Amino acid sequence: MMNGVNRMLKCFAICLVVLLSGVAGDASGNEGGQYNVREFGAVGDGMTIDTDAIQDAIDACSSAGGGMVRVPTGSFVIGTVHLKNNVTLSLDYRAELLGSQNQKDYPIGNLRPAREGNSECLLYAEDAKNIRLEGLGVIDGRGHPDFFPKRAGPGGKDTRPRLIRFENCQNVTFSGLTYRNPAFWGIHIVDCKEVHFTGVKVRMRNNHSNNDGLDIDACENVLIENCDIISGDDAICLKSTLGPCRNIVVRDCVVSSNTAALKFGTSSFGGFIGVNVSNCYFYDCPMGAIKLQSVDGGRLENVSISRIVMKEVGSPLFIRLGNRGRTYTENTKTGANQGADVRPEGAGVGSIKNVRVSDVVAEVTIEDREKAALAHYKRMKVDPTPGVTAREKSKAGPIMITGIPGHYIEDVVLENIVTTYPGHGTAVDAKREIVEDVARYPEQFFFGVLPSWGAYIRHAKNVQFKNVKMTTLANDARERIVLDDVEQFGDE
Repeated sequence: MMNGVNRMLKCFAICLVVLLSGVAGDASGNEGGQYNVREFGAVGDGMTIDTDAIQDAIDACSSAGGGMVRVPTGSFVIGTVHLKNNVTLSLDYRAELLGSQNQKDYPIGNLRPAREGNSECLLYAEDAKNIRLEGLGVIDGRGHPDFFPKRAGPGGKDTRPRLIRFENCQNVTFSGLTYRNPAFWGIHIVDCKEVHFTGVKVRMRNNHSNNDGLDIDACENVLIENCDIISGDDAICLKSTLGPCRNIVVRDCVVSSNTAALKFGTSSFGGFIGVNVSNCYFYDCPMGAIKLQSVDGGRLENVSISRIVMKEVGSPLFIRLGNRGRTYTENTKTGANQGADVRPEGAGVGSIKNVRVSDVVAEVTIEDREKAALAHYKRMKVDPTPGVTAREKSKAGPIMITGIPGHYIEDVVLENIVTTYPGHGTAVDAKREIVEDVARYPEQFFFGVLPSWGAYIRHAKNVQFKNVKMTTLANDARERIVLDDVEQFGDE
């Protein structure tokens, strides 16, 4: 009897808040009232599970036509929360949404299954419009391996929730806020249109594995600007599991990653069309700075990258047309089959053409071993091997542009490029035969030490170097540029 009375009182309180909040306007971009989560029962003491209270505030806000759901100063522990139409989720200074460390708080029964990886997430939305996340607070997944083991995945015993997963949403804004420590990927946006990231801070390095920063999958009309991103895995990653990524702009961002600052793929069935990246600083990216990949049958076309400064990076540019051939008709495990004998999966070969990279200054360096040992995907002792190892040289490799036999990368221009390399290449390195690895997961260092120190280009047509200046800091016995099955190469 008392439970029924308590529920009735709670519903009455929610209705009262809805009525009262309607008298105030919301300056956040969604018109409507303000809904303070404490007024819906949220405690914010860092221990109480506040999922239901915050969901009630969101539901009330959306049902009333929209407005602001305000999270005041406090530490609010939550499991999966669903964002709804016309809701601005606004966090005050020193407000925290903290992910529960109990896997049971991430149910997936009413979530659309993810195409890649497990489906669990902290914040979720599907088929929604006019969503905004803003403020000076923090959204922290608290994804520590003690609570979310690495073996988790589709069909696995345990789960690793993403921080955010939005599916098929329109008019989505991420303004401000700091995003931290997911157990899996960070912010994953799928099949969305009109998406804006501005002033976002990402801190996801070395708390777990697969900690991508921003994953943008099959989205259109996306602007990423003025963001500060430090990620464990790929920092800004465009994916295309089904449809293409189209009309994407990245500008004025500062980015660091254990793997890549900017990556297209690996998921690339739908392709990437019309991408412009400009005025960014990429630093401390030991596995390479920029990776442009079409390996699942999609078209990668009309890409412009300009005004980039790189410091302490591995290979500055890796462009790869391959034939992994993956389709995404069902949930797919994200883990890479890294065996050299892997075979194409059937989707066919795509294309890469019309890529322009200009006005770049890059410092390629050998990865610091003490820092490398801290990377979560390694967790190893400092390598005591004297000198520079082959693996270290392969990560700090040259520009690599490579298609596969019978399928060429076409129409690539590199202009006004200044790059310094570490050197250390030997006469033996200069004679290495490079395997094709047509279907293998595409990481440049998998090819090993390349026979050139500045650029290695294979299976390509109409590649133009204009005012490309490359030097080495130490002696290197390899050639500056090596061409293999290349038509119409210019080096001005």
